[in-house]
Amino acid sequence: MGHMTTGYIPTLAQVDELHKKIAQSQAAYDLIHGHCVVVADIARRMARRQNALFMRRCTLPSDAPEKTGDFGLALTSDESDNPSKTKRGESIRASSAPGSESFGMLRIPAVPPTDGITGGTVPPRLIDERMVVIGGLLHDIGTYFLLKQDGSDGEPLKFDGPHYVQHGLKGYEYLLGEGVDESIAEFARNHTGVGLTKEAVIAQNLPLPPADYVPMNLEQEVVMVADKYNSKSIPPKFLTAEAYARKAARFGESNKREWLHLLERYGIVDVKPLAAQYHMRVVE
Repeated sequence: MGHMTTGYIPTLAQVDELHKKIAQSQAAYDLIHGHCVVVADIARRMARRQNALFMRRCTLPSDAPEKTGDFGLALTSDESDNPSKTKRGESIRASSAPGSESFGMLRIPAVPPTDGITGGTVPPRLIDERMVVIGGLLHDIGTYFLLKQDGSDGEPLKFDGPHYVQHGLKGYEYLLGEGVDESIAEFARNHTGVGLTKEAVIAQNLPLPPADYVPMNLEQEVVMVADKYNSKSIPPKFLTAEAYARKAARFGESNKREWLHLLERYGIVDVKPLAAQYHMRVVE
């Protein structure tokens, strides 16, 4: 979906104004804007990791997993603190709560973790960190329109579940209506799940115009992935890569496979330090 630049790219102050203009209550703002802040933080870390890998592209061995994408990523049951070694390298854990499922990488990444992210493959180009942050801060702005109870009377917040999938399109339309450039508005439209296709909209009879709602560039894909690590549940919570894999599987095995593919591309985010920083719980 090509576009001409006709709108404006919001500053951080303008991003806040766009949220406050439609937030029905402080509680709504705190939940939705707060989630957007977390996602922007994760997305910025992911972009930095990708850019660090890009800068190493000329010095990495040709068989480095960062170049081949072959990390041997698998969901394993972590029964001990000392995972066994394999023929291809030492198995490492993205999370290591004893007795829990975790992702094992059968090949150790050549580039040590940065910004709390392990693995990931070299991207085809540098990623625009500024666009990723602004897109992350605005990606869920449409959820204000999908509150069944918006907190304006002091009642607990509640989303309109059956129509919630419309929040991306609603946010996109709101941002365009406010004069925001389409390159930013698309972050709202194209972040649902692991990429919402026209076929899925039709097959699931979703309350959306049949179309592809998928990332149009790397920046949008980074925000889509970052969004999966944090949930606007009440209270909000972080999800590990493993927890989201289980969630994705509920929508079909192909959904889970796509999530694993995205993890190989962007690496695995360690959400525990983030959860401590933002005072939220973690679902493992």
